[in-house]
Parts: sequence; structure tokens; C-alpha cells
Amino acid sequence: MESRIFSRRIRKRIPPLLIGLFAVCASIVSAAERAFERTEEREECAHYEPLRRPMFGDLHVHSSYSFDSYVSSQRNDPSAAYRYAKGDPIHLPDLDGEPTVRMQLRRPLDFASITDHSEFLGEMNTCTENPWSPAYWTPVCMMTRSDIFIVQLLAASHWADRVSEDADPKTRSYVCRWFPERCNAGLDTFWSRIQRATEEHYDRSSACAFTTFVGYEYTDAPGLQNLHRNVIFRNENVTARPVSAYDTGARNFPRLWELLRERCIDSGNGCDVLAIPHNSNLSGGLMFPDPRSEKEALDRLFFEPVIELIQHKAASECRFDRLEGRGLATSDELCTFEQNRTDNLASLGVLFGEMQTEVGRPVSLDEYGRRNMVRNALKDGLVLGRNGLNPFKMGFIGSTDTHSAIPGATDERDYVGHLGRRDAGYRNLQDHLEDNPGGLAVVWAEENSRDSIFEGLRRKETYATSGTRPTVRFFGGWDFEPTLCGAFDLVAQGYRLGVPMGSDLPDRPESGSAPRFVVSAQKDAGTGGRSGSDLQRIQIIKGWVDTAGRARETVYEVAGSATGDGAVNEQTCEPEGRGFDQLCAVWSDPDFDPAQAAFYYARVLENQSCRWSTHQCMAAGVNPFASDCRERAREKTLEKQQQGARGEVFAGCCLREEEEPFYSPLIQERAWTSPIWYEAREKAGRAD
Repeated sequence: MESRIFSRRIRKRIPPLLIGLFAVCASIVSAAERAFERTEEREECAHYEPLRRPMFGDLHVHSSYSFDSYVSSQRNDPSAAYRYAKGDPIHLPDLDGEPTVRMQLRRPLDFASITDHSEFLGEMNTCTENPWSPAYWTPVCMMTRSDIFIVQLLAASHWADRVSEDADPKTRSYVCRWFPERCNAGLDTFWSRIQRATEEHYDRSSACAFTTFVGYEYTDAPGLQNLHRNVIFRNENVTARPVSAYDTGARNFPRLWELLRERCIDSGNGCDVLAIPHNSNLSGGLMFPDPRSEKEALDRLFFEPVIELIQHKAASECRFDRLEGRGLATSDELCTFEQNRTDNLASLGVLFGEMQTEVGRPVSLDEYGRRNMVRNALKDGLVLGRNGLNPFKMGFIGSTDTHSAIPGATDERDYVGHLGRRDAGYRNLQDHLEDNPGGLAVVWAEENSRDSIFEGLRRKETYATSGTRPTVRFFGGWDFEPTLCGAFDLVAQGYRLGVPMGSDLPDRPESGSAPRFVVSAQKDAGTGGRSGSDLQRIQIIKGWVDTAGRARETVYEVAGSATGDGAVNEQTCEPEGRGFDQLCAVWSDPDFDPAQAAFYYARVLENQSCRWSTHQCMAAGVNPFASDCRERAREKTLEKQQQGARGEVFAGCCLREEEEPFYSPLIQERAWTSPIWYEAREKAGRAD
């Protein structure tokens, strides 16, 4: 193995001279070579970076136009959500449904899309906007508008039953069956308002401060098995109406691709679009079936270049059960990170601290769908690709899936939940302990504009984070020098001599041996007086197909150290010890075989820090690390019960890591780069 590692613990900013050198190096790559197609009229961005810069965003956001947001007393609309993403404050419902909880991002986002459920845009408008319409006074609409918590939950159940119906065609709510014209008019009204808000908050000036995308969520969940996609349009040219599960029927997301091609791509009006699958961990094994035809494989590759690897309903990279000491086709012990016990959307069925439905019970490793985990789908894609197309070449992003209209609200210390009133106060700890603040989508783009970011998504030059903002580069090639980490023009060489994350390696040269990868990471700088966590290490995950045609994987340590001196003060949650400000490595695969197809992606790990639940438990007076945790939890629960709470409130604070398959009071925030693929074209044996 050939590996050169560069790391720094210094806490100084990059010297101005080095910034100047990067600017010089940027000029080496002509804008024409890296240019993207401009599909809209706008001012040229004052800041154009040929070597690209990371844009941090959130492409999964619900506002009051979504049924599961509105019935949680959340009244912020798409425009309010965009204002929040740009740094303005917002008010969310408290335990009583009153908007008294103030939230504000410490750092604005670079881009966002509001993705309300397409299936119920008409119903939500009908139920909430026009008291002069008879439809407004139907029982389900009255339940939807209720401020009584239990009635709100019943209304949520009604709407969820519609999208979880396993039928073709799906049955519309009787609001639309009885009042179809009013429902269609309501759909058009909300769809127009979404487009108007998206345009209003898009910065078309040369400042290019914030980018918005018209979007929505396609919401098919047959039997509560999640097949949802976030549909993101490139520009203002969009479909007349969202393509929904009512158009496709259940279990038929390939029909979504067909209709998007018909109504958008082939429309001739400049429409371009992609779809982003999310929560494959809750898909019951249905998210990544073998394609039924070459066309279906090609459609997946075109429409779904990236997948949402993490959001508030857990992570989908890989799965390892700490108690059983084994994983789902993995031995990677870091795959305990932010896992949900079940495999479907009934995971949200906890009320008063108890799961209310048998469907939401914990699912064992042996029952859990192998391809619920994205790494397994990537490996199986290599196997499928041996006899044709690899349909599972997917890049990675993260997002929040917030239902509180707070895109980018991923700080563990400030987390108030993503389900409006259902997460308010103690309910977040009581009912949604397995949830988390979600992640961020990071796109390498020349400028902060729709065309530039969209093309970054299309070519998969993206990475996911668990909510923090480290800067991560990952290049693969055959000719990188072992000393590249010390070069001032590392990025320029990465593009010139290789390919970035999300790409296929170029053909192996005749004199070549193993591919080389360069990965670099800089810690999240933090903001508002809060420093970001130090980095701990970088790993490269490899998947390949062995000579027997079986999918395999391994994890390589390439920079930093798993035994560093970073720690957490168990009384204050403040970090102790030191990690790294930046890490870099040039790594060559020691086990490379040119006859074996493979993929490689980098995982960047930060030092340990307190999970959101640990912060909230401590704030309530229940320290998860204390010997008297359970006694304190009982005392604090009794206090809440005397104030009207039902059930155990703080019991989750005292879960013991050694008794739990996934939970830990401490976490390691992380980032995952999109993979780089090697296509085997040789029949020779193992490389030297």
C-alpha cells in the first residue's frame, strides 16, 4: 500500500499567501473547460470559482402545506421556511400548539428546496384556506384544523392511510372525491405559491447569496414502506402539476420517471429534473429492486444520480447491531450510527413513550432488507453490472426532512425536533429518541446558482454530512504523486490528473498498477462563538466483486487516528483533548485486482460529541452518564406528569449503551463522499 498522510492540529486560519496561490491555481483551469450550461436568465455571479467550492444546503423541507406539518400546529409556509434558511428567525409551536419557540440558524444555508407532499397539496388548501367552501367543513378538514393534540394525531393517521395504501390506482381522500374541482383548484393554488416563493427568495443578482429550487415530495409508502422521492427542478420551467403517487399507483416509482420524462425532460420548454430517494432504511427492502429492463436501469441512473444518506429518521449507509456483534452484510462497527430499530414509517408511531402499532416493532438483522442500506445496494450494483448496466451508481447527500419549516437546523445543541408540536418540549425525548437533527447536502459548484448546483448534483460531485460543515475533497486517478497533500495546487491536480467524487475512474493505463486516491478534510470552523469539532480520522470504504461473483467490502484507515486524545466532559458536554484541524492522505489500494469492479468512498469522522438527546436530558436535570440517572429520571418524570404529561418521559435518558443495539449518548458526527467507481475491463490476475 502506498499512502502519504498529512495532518495538522494548528488552529490558525489559512495564510493569505496560500489563498493567493489557490487563486492562481484556479486560473489554470479555464472556465470554458468547467463551464455548465446556463438555462435561465440572471446576472453573472461575482464569485465564480473554476475549481468549485462547497455549497451547503437542504433539499428536504416541509412547510404548513404538508399534512404532517399542519396537523402538528406548524403554520410557517414556504416563504417563511426560505427566510429561515437565509438566517431570519422563525417561531414554532410549543406543547400547547402556540408559536412561542423561537429558532434561528447560526449560519444561513447556500441553497434549499421546499418539498411539500404533492399528494395532498389540493386537500391542504381545501381544508385550511376557504371557509366559504363546503369542503372546508368536512369532518377530516375540521380534524386537520383542530388544536386538540389527540384529534390532530387522528387526522395525521387519516392522511397517512391514503399514501400507505397499496393499490393502483390509490384512493383519493373523500375531500377530493366529493369536491374534485375545489381540490384541483387548491392544488393549483398551492403549486403556484410554491413556485412564487421559490422565485421570490432566489438571489438572481450578482451577489448570488442564496439559491432556491422548485420541488416537492413524491409520497408513495405502500404498507408504510417508504418509497418517497424528492423531485427537484433545475429552473423555473416545471410541470403543470406535480407528478404524484395518484398518477403512478403504488410500488411504481419507475412510472414517476416516465412521467417526468414525458412532462418535463421531453416537453421542449427547458424543463430539467431529478428525483432523490430518501429513507431507504425505512423502505422494507423495496427501494432498490433489480431493474426489470435496460430502460428502467437507464432511467434510474438519469433521474436519481444521488440519494439522501441521512435525515432526521436515521442514517442509511450501513447497519451493525452492537448487541449481536454483527452487521447487515458488514463487520463495520461504526454502522451503529443513528439507526432506527424498525424498517418502515411506523417508526413514528410512538406516543407517550410507547410504540402504538405492531408494525413499528424492532426488526432483527435477519428480517431487515439487505438493500435498505445504501452500501449494500452499491455492492449489489457491481454484481448486476458484471452482466450489463450498474443501476446503483448513486452519489450521496444529506438533508433534514424537517416538518417544522426549518431547513438546515442540524445543530445537536439547538435541536428542537422536526415534527412541530409533536416534538415540542419533552415530547422530543419521550417519543422520538431514535430521531436526530438530520444532515446537510453539500455540492461542489462553480457558483451559487441553480444551474451550477444542479449540474453538481447531476454529476454526483456531492457529499453528505450528519449536520456539521467540514470541507471534504476526494479525487481518484492513476498518476497522483505520493506528495500531493503538500502541493499548493492539490485541487487543480486532482481535476487534471484524475476525477472527483461521483465519477468513474478513467481507463487504467497499460503501465498502471493500483488506483490512487487523494482525500482531504478541513474541520467545521463553527460560528457564533462555537468552534466546530476537531477531526479524528478519515477512512476509505471499498466495495468490490470477488472471483466467485460475490459482493465484498472493507474499510481502510488512511489518516488520523482512532485512538486520539479527543474526549467529552461528562458533566458539561464540552470537548476535551485535541483532534485535527485538517487531514489529508494519498492512498493506493493494496488489494487492487484490475479484473474486479469496485467503488471507493471516503468517510470523515469527527471527535466524539454529545448527542442532541444528551444535551436535552442534561438541560432537564438528568445526566445520562451519572450513576443516579434513573432516580433523577423518575423524579423529573413525576414533575412532568404533575403538569399533565402521560407515560415515561425521561427514561430514554438512562439507556445504557452496552445494552442497546444502536443508541449512544455520544456520537461521532461525520461526512460521506460520493463514491468513485472502477469499471473492470481486464481479465488478468491480481495487480502487483
